[in-house]
Amino acid sequence: MSDAVLVLNAGSSSIKFELFEVVGDRAETRLDGQMEGIGASPHLIARDARRQVLADHRWPGPDVADHVAALVRIMEGIGPAIEGRRIIAVGHRVVHGGPDLAAPMLVDELAMGKLRALMPLAPLHQPHNIAGIEAASRRFPGVPQIACFDTAFHRAHDWEADTFALPPEFYARGIRRYGFHGLSYEYISHLLAEEDPALAAGRVVVAHLGNGSSLCGIRNGRSIDSTMGFTALDGVPMGTRCGQIDPGVLLHLMQAEGMDAADLTGLLYGNAGLKGMSGISQDVRDLEKSTDPRAAQALSHFAWRVRREIGALAAAMGGIDALVFTAGIGENARTLRARICEGLGFLGIAICPDRNAANDPEIALPGGPTRVLVRATDEESMIARHVLTLLHCSKNT
Repeated sequence: MSDAVLVLNAGSSSIKFELFEVVGDRAETRLDGQMEGIGASPHLIARDARRQVLADHRWPGPDVADHVAALVRIMEGIGPAIEGRRIIAVGHRVVHGGPDLAAPMLVDELAMGKLRALMPLAPLHQPHNIAGIEAASRRFPGVPQIACFDTAFHRAHDWEADTFALPPEFYARGIRRYGFHGLSYEYISHLLAEEDPALAAGRVVVAHLGNGSSLCGIRNGRSIDSTMGFTALDGVPMGTRCGQIDPGVLLHLMQAEGMDAADLTGLLYGNAGLKGMSGISQDVRDLEKSTDPRAAQALSHFAWRVRREIGALAAAMGGIDALVFTAGIGENARTLRARICEGLGFLGIAICPDRNAANDPEIALPGGPTRVLVRATDEESMIARHVLTLLHCSKNT
């Protein structure tokens, strides 16, 4: 019987999963998929490493009402495919680790208390990450549950990059810039190091653009700065989140419009960004098809903000050697990529229209000083790698 690691990435109404077989000191993908529409229109899809469909099931909402029920259905659906494999650990993406949780950790009751205490800092993600851990603990009693944090990759920032211009006691209380999407950035850094060590040792801006979007400046494999801050609201606009906003706007909305914390949370997390600006959709594909001028304005603002942050991160690193697009928008939205790169010639960034249209791995004009790459991210693979490292260290202590 071979050993395997299950990786779960739990969202508000979905669980992404990937099963890795342990081969020596490596984790090799054997299947992946997701359960979406939990509690509403549950749909399970799973594929093997050759992309053949292993399971494709739908249920009425009440039949998969929560994450516990979803995980049961997932294991039923993929059960035949994992026969002969023993789950030795379950790895979890956890969005916020706060100032202290900066490395993958085994989750026990003490750790769960720390994760729950961080829920107000990531209200869209942390509760569901915790629900995934609880569901997996019930389904796999006694199997190690290991949390990997999206904030951990950014914990090596210099103080100047992390602090707000507030009295120092606030920083001591954890009011600081954390950065997110760290597992994605860490994966891209490892990938570049394997492909081109010299480039990975240089100055790279990675644009993780999806429903949640951020950018990170990475020098010699180390996060120098990121566009996200104390929460996952900061930085560039996203699908439904606002990105950077003048705090005076929030004070005005409270004082002049009578909005309270709940109202602001609903606005900034759920009805801002591309969805709020366009009044149509948070999906770039829908906006690119639309003839509504608000859709064009939303995309134009998004491209402008991303372009601005590329320049800012290049300044933070003293230059740029490569720009990497990743995640759903970054990997697929060709027109939007081109718009983002317009006007970045002063950084040596110029893309080839034909390469970009073909979605080539390298889309810069040949011979240019700054490389522009498109790479698929794989947070689950990064989590599996961390899980194996932690298990190996535990055996040797």
